[in-house]
Amino acid sequence: MEGVSIIKEHQKSIIDIIRNTTRGDWKVLVLDETTQAILDTTVNEDDILNHNIANIERIEERREPNPTMDAIYVISPTPFAVDCLMADFERRRYRSAFLIWTGVLPDALARRVDAARRQIAAPPQNLFVDFYPRESHLVTFQDPSSFQVLYNPSCNDLVARHLTTLAQKIASVCHTLGEAPRIRYYAPQTATHEAGVLSFHLARFLQNEIERLQKVDQNFPPQTTRPQSVLLITDRSMDLMAPLLHEFSYQSFIHDVLPLREQPNGTVTYHMVINEGLPQAEEKDVEITEKDKLWVDNRHKHMADTIAKLMGDFKSFIAKNPNFAGKNENETSLNDIRDMLAGLPQFQEMKQAYSLHLTMAQEAMNIFQKFKLSEVASVEQTLATGLDEDLKKPKNILDQVIRLLDDQDVAPTDRLRLVALYALYRDGMIDQDLLRLLWHASLQRSRESTDKAAIENLELLGARPLKAQLKEVPPRQPITPLFPPNTKTAIQSEEYALSRFEPAVKHMLEDLCSGTLDQTSFPYVIPPQAGGQADDAFQTQGSLRSAAPRWASANRRQVENRQRIIVFVAGGATYSEARACYEVSEKHNRDVYLVTSHMQTPNKFVEDLRHLKSDRRRLNLPMDEPPKKAPAHLFERPAPPPQQQVRPPQPGGGAPGMGMGGQMPPGGPRPPTKALGQMTLSSGPPGPSGVGGGHERTSSTATGASVGMGEDKEKKKKKRNIFGIKKDK
Repeated sequence: MEGVSIIKEHQKSIIDIIRNTTRGDWKVLVLDETTQAILDTTVNEDDILNHNIANIERIEERREPNPTMDAIYVISPTPFAVDCLMADFERRRYRSAFLIWTGVLPDALARRVDAARRQIAAPPQNLFVDFYPRESHLVTFQDPSSFQVLYNPSCNDLVARHLTTLAQKIASVCHTLGEAPRIRYYAPQTATHEAGVLSFHLARFLQNEIERLQKVDQNFPPQTTRPQSVLLITDRSMDLMAPLLHEFSYQSFIHDVLPLREQPNGTVTYHMVINEGLPQAEEKDVEITEKDKLWVDNRHKHMADTIAKLMGDFKSFIAKNPNFAGKNENETSLNDIRDMLAGLPQFQEMKQAYSLHLTMAQEAMNIFQKFKLSEVASVEQTLATGLDEDLKKPKNILDQVIRLLDDQDVAPTDRLRLVALYALYRDGMIDQDLLRLLWHASLQRSRESTDKAAIENLELLGARPLKAQLKEVPPRQPITPLFPPNTKTAIQSEEYALSRFEPAVKHMLEDLCSGTLDQTSFPYVIPPQAGGQADDAFQTQGSLRSAAPRWASANRRQVENRQRIIVFVAGGATYSEARACYEVSEKHNRDVYLVTSHMQTPNKFVEDLRHLKSDRRRLNLPMDEPPKKAPAHLFERPAPPPQQQVRPPQPGGGAPGMGMGGQMPPGGPRPPTKALGQMTLSSGPPGPSGVGGGHERTSSTATGASVGMGEDKEKKKKKRNIFGIKKDK
């Protein structure tokens, strides 16, 4: 059963506030760079224009003054946006302003804006949508620099400010969903790394933000019959295996091995040839979106199941549409042609969708075979789970690792990932052993190489990849697994032997839904009162706030009454963790939403590890960029209208209207018959030429014409401003 989509909730929040602000009157919508990217994620431009928006403009760009219309500003609560806003107020660019902030405006900025309250038509509003919904239950903040800020020691002075920003964005997700959840966080019990308290501090920051939203919005959270939601805060250090493994679900695998491109607003594209082999063949970047039903239905399936499903569906589709499969035109009746033309647009769309996914799946499987990923993944699963395919403690695992490291058919990045997984499995090795493994893998062959640094830097995320000597004194105590493997419930399947590992997020959610999540490792920010609603409510959903009777089947419960669980992973989440959230949602009849700063692919994770001790000046962090200033053109005054100049007398002293040098035109002066015929008793005195004001009248007529043209231009300008385009008559 499909739950409540965060995409639709995000879209609804935006459209509702625009419709309630316009109230049937035409207005201009003004956005900044950030808010435009946010709106573009879920709202089409036509959806906005259909709600009495005459035009959409960017606040930092050049714009024509429009003093006859009101403007709705949907902008970020930042100094830059406020600077641009004050420039508009100073130039009185619009008649009046309706302000909508995508977050709570800081007091210092609020005082600046309040100084121009005469130009503000209504009290400012808040629209808490400062995030990017990517899927129905997946949200990112599009901030890949977050990993370095949180874990790189040279960025320590940025952490508090960054955690505040993260807390505000997570609170915006909660506000959009209408949830004020109980907050729990990951608290590692044996952490020695500096970032071990990261989840604790972020949870405290978030609790403060939720309480602040409740003060800002008296209607938050809205009344509901749903059980109270819960929000779990974790960070990348909770599970270091997940971003290193090869995951063979369709979405995870193609993001791992194919050159997919992620746009700034989160849109994912794949470059491919459309209509390959035909005259109309062309290269194109094809978007992979939620509107693609094939993608949504298959992205979490195993690659083997995905390929079988795609092939079967495609053959079935062609069988049901023989006209489109190349049937002879002579055998097609007129009715068939009519039906074919009627169905052609849908057919083309479906054909492109099948072509996209069959191409990606085939290319991914080619890589699977070329780089021996079957053998690599088998060893990876053993290292990650600590058990072999027979669910027993592995034997000779080092020999298997070295054999793959020596194999040149295995890709260099996969070899480095194997070394990292082995270091995590061993819980540390001496420096010489690490160098031997890298030598077998043909890695770290130069001083400039960062292969060894990528392994060593796992220490900053709580791992112990190295140890000082072979036999430490006192001996190193082994780390107790957060979620020990359960061999009794494990399902042995030869077909899915390469997918035995499950990310820690899934185990955490399973324990939460069953009411057994350890409160020592996952404590509450505000502990539940004795006898109050706690984990038991999460398990039954039939008590307290839920009106559903106990005998009602969970599968028949209305979607609106399903409990909501929000998981935030600091430092980037993996697509395997996204899959786990969907699976738990389906299994336990919950709405589980995964929220993260950015999506972490294996290659991106390894690259981040390489630079985790790099000098901060080399990281080019957005937080280190100088503050943006409002463009100077916003403060420019409009140029005054050009003044008409009287033409000086012609050389030779002749009267106006004569030829060159003041000579009479051929045939002598022309009689002013037309001018005399237009004279009336109310006409003015004759001009200097004595013929009805020849030159001066011409000048006056030209001036009158220019005024009339000016009025026409003004009307055209108004129409252009109202409808957003210039309408020619």
